Amino acid sequence: MTIPLGAKLASIPVIDVRNGGTLRHATEGHTRARALRDGCVRWLPRVAAGMLPALDSVTRRWLRRSQSAYADEVHAIAAELDFSGIWFLNGCYQWGCTALACEQGGEPWLVRTLDWPFPGLGRHVEVTRMQGSAGDFYNVTWPGYVGVLTGLAPGRFAACVNQAPMWRRTSHPWLRPYDLALNAWQTWATRDMPPDHLLRDVFETSATFEDAKYRLETAPIARPVIYTLAGCHPGERCVIERTQDRFLSRTQATSAANDWSPSRPDWEPRVAAEALLTRTFGEAIENSRARRDHLAAWQGPCEAAFAWVIPPVLNSQTRIAVEMCPARGWLNVIGYEQIGGREMPEPVSLTERWISAFAQLQTSTPS
Repeated sequence: MTIPLGAKLASIPVIDVRNGGTLRHATEGHTRARALRDGCVRWLPRVAAGMLPALDSVTRRWLRRSQSAYADEVHAIAAELDFSGIWFLNGCYQWGCTALACEQGGEPWLVRTLDWPFPGLGRHVEVTRMQGSAGDFYNVTWPGYVGVLTGLAPGRFAACVNQAPMWRRTSHPWLRPYDLALNAWQTWATRDMPPDHLLRDVFETSATFEDAKYRLETAPIARPVIYTLAGCHPGERCVIERTQDRFLSRTQATSAANDWSPSRPDWEPRVAAEALLTRTFGEAIENSRARRDHLAAWQGPCEAAFAWVIPPVLNSQTRIAVEMCPARGWLNVIGYEQIGGREMPEPVSLTERWISAFAQLQTSTPS
């Protein structure tokens, strides 16, 4: 699916929030944050939507107990926006995705899709320019969200989060709710930070690819996760498969979806939310493997106007796609939504141009 540079799509804003941070981003984007929340609520079952204040309360208690340095930011954003759902959406680490770290012309690239059924994620996606002790970075995000799922630090590295497979204590499809509940309880019992909060901390404090890799491999986290990381020099790319206290890093075959590579017994690749009770273990493995293998086999240029975003990488739940090159400071983002009841989503938003973030870093100052 090649997207012409002149395509008539809504422009994805690039917002400088180095002064004011995520609270300023949420405050200035109040209307967009509310629209995104409303879209997510409409997708949820009516019972779950009615429980949103209770879900906020549970998430707030958990994040307050965790080692996250960003819980106060969520608290401030929730108070400023003054509508339910902010805590829940910040604790809802339920993102399926496909990612590839590769090299072209000696330069590492990272391309990824983010798949999740919430409507509005593609329409309301934004890019924020943020800062930390190690330098500035760009976060592909939404107003009111404090973590990092996809980011670029020009001259340092790019990284993204994939949802890890689910630990299954049982094998029957109808017992998935039991496993989901036990895994949620295990997460509730930990005081470690969420994986997306660790990634933000790494962007703020890690000056090099090696330091970022070490931190993502070893820092305790609250839930299993798959990180994909790309640096600026040949050989600087890897996939890091994490449980709460262990890791396995791959520096070859650096593509990832939502399963370990190779698959491990008792771990089930993530599946579409509507198929939680019906899809078999074998189908889940095949779905994840097909997306991972298709992207790994991509032979075209990574800056190909999203020509690599085709089935099976593109699927009914794809909401954003991103192309990044840390050495060039290259970042391009596109948003997708399902329109008119069609099965496959269509592009709805795009960065205005193929932005060279590194050039911007050299010439602009915080606003």
